[in-house]
Amino acid sequence: MPAPAASHSLRLSVASGVATLTIDNEARRNAIDFATWRAFPQVMATLGANEDVRVVVIRGAGEVAFTAGADIGEFGSLRASPEGGRAYEAANLAAFEAVAACPKPVLALIRGFCLGGGLGIALACDLRIAADDAVFAIPAARLGVGYPPAGMGMIVAAIGAAAAKDLIFTARRIEAAEALALGLVQKVVPADDIERAAASLATTIAANAPLTIRAAKAAIATAAGLPGAGTPDDLQALADACFASADYAEGCAAFLGKRTPRFTGR
Repeated sequence: MPAPAASHSLRLSVASGVATLTIDNEARRNAIDFATWRAFPQVMATLGANEDVRVVVIRGAGEVAFTAGADIGEFGSLRASPEGGRAYEAANLAAFEAVAACPKPVLALIRGFCLGGGLGIALACDLRIAADDAVFAIPAARLGVGYPPAGMGMIVAAIGAAAAKDLIFTARRIEAAEALALGLVQKVVPADDIERAAASLATTIAANAPLTIRAAKAAIATAAGLPGAGTPDDLQALADACFASADYAEGCAAFLGKRTPRFTGR
């Protein structure tokens, strides 16, 4: 299998506690090449460790696509053999798991096409907000691709087994309204309002207590069998850290003083 390219199409910016990670390959509907799949784990680890980051937003460049999924142009070379297919699948899964296991809340801002492995990235996020022009599908059955089994668990966790079978078996495309009804996304807004709505949601979450959110995310991941799960001792330690924190004192004082709390994550 050829060595992966050194470059990738992930672009990062951070402002007011919100990191925006953009899949930037607009000429190819933000298709994700092998180098970009390989880059996700390190980028997500860096964001997870950055104390200035409270929330991560993942989006696609432009207005046409969140991402059309894996770059099919690479299939004839990188996925031409069983060995290459397994290596590519491993890179896909490592990216999904890195997004899901990030200790910070991760939001997907979805416009246009959200297909295949791109939908896998979206499902690895904690919450998904979509424009009403969004279109979703997993076309693996039309390509003869084996979808990563562990990635399938994220689909089932989001929409249940029967709906997952429907999407995979038929490879059909669904629009935003049906995605909302299935629970694939948590909110649908007019395309012209998606930027504001996503920024509002990210800002609301960023203003809340980071330690509480981290503990809750780990506990929910454990209950749902998702990446980022912890042992009972790990989960209790995260909950205990909340009560021992300056943020807990600040939250109580702000509540009693009828003011907005200012959390520091400490």
